Amino acid sequence: MPKLGMKPLRRASLVQATIAEIGRAQSLDVTVGQIAKTAGVSTALAHHYFGGKNEIFLAAMRHILSEYGAQVRSSLALATTPYERAAAIITASFDETCFAPATVSAWMTLYSAAPSQSPLNRLLLLYQTRLRSNLTHALRPLSDAPQADAEMLAALIDGLYLRATSYEHGSSAEAKQTALRALEMIVKDRI
Repeated sequence: MPKLGMKPLRRASLVQATIAEIGRAQSLDVTVGQIAKTAGVSTALAHHYFGGKNEIFLAAMRHILSEYGAQVRSSLALATTPYERAAAIITASFDETCFAPATVSAWMTLYSAAPSQSPLNRLLLLYQTRLRSNLTHALRPLSDAPQADAEMLAALIDGLYLRATSYEHGSSAEAKQTALRALEMIVKDRI
């Protein structure tokens, strides 16, 4: 078995440290030095692997989206009906790994930074497009307006993440139940 080099380990450590530091600061108002210290590497090494804070944050968001995508695929694998598919997408969106406080802060930072940074904007648009597409596909047999209903559910999911950043934030289970109630209202006569 080939030996895993230090580069992937250090990059992964820097990605995790970025998520943790953004969670602590609840913004991108962190330095590469802070991220490097949390990761246990030098600032120079962090710059060597990523170039700068924006590149580290982009890698962190790619990591978060990769984990989210895996969670969605895992949830969808268990779904057998269109309603279960829609519910699986919602459930994956509020999985404990996706809804951890530091991860929620990273999501909110992505939303605020995306308009001014095209790589982040592309990543956000990709996420939004896939979410709406997956929801629309699941809702087609259940709704007279699947695209509009998918848009509404996607906006609700984003809104529940935004609410989670406030002092009143509830648990992932509460957020999931709110979104699932909305889904039930949309398809109330078709399941």
